[in-house]
Amino acid sequence: MEIAQFTDGNFEEVVLKADKPVLVDFFADWCGPCRMVAPVIEEMAKTFDGKIIVGKVDVDANSGVAGKYGVMSIPTVVMFNEGKEVARQVGFGGKEVYEEMIKKVLK
Repeated sequence: MEIAQFTDGNFEEVVLKADKPVLVDFFADWCGPCRMVAPVIEEMAKTFDGKIIVGKVDVDANSGVAGKYGVMSIPTVVMFNEGKEVARQVGFGGKEVYEEMIKKVLK
């Protein structure tokens, strides 16, 4: 499964109006811990392919959506379901934390 790229322009349409839960990784290219999160997020995309949508928001290029959701430090991974935030992990949480976020909405 490919990781989606979410932007200020498409966030509402592809995340908030999605027909599946959406896992969003707020990151920046210069962020060291964000590079630790990236392979775990890619693994979640493969593991839960077809059940959730997984994507990333580059906070440098998309400060509007990052600001709207109060992303003050990165990496921040947010789980959305039915257009609402249902879980958030600030900082590198590890595979188990992200799996738990996803499994809570897939019950």
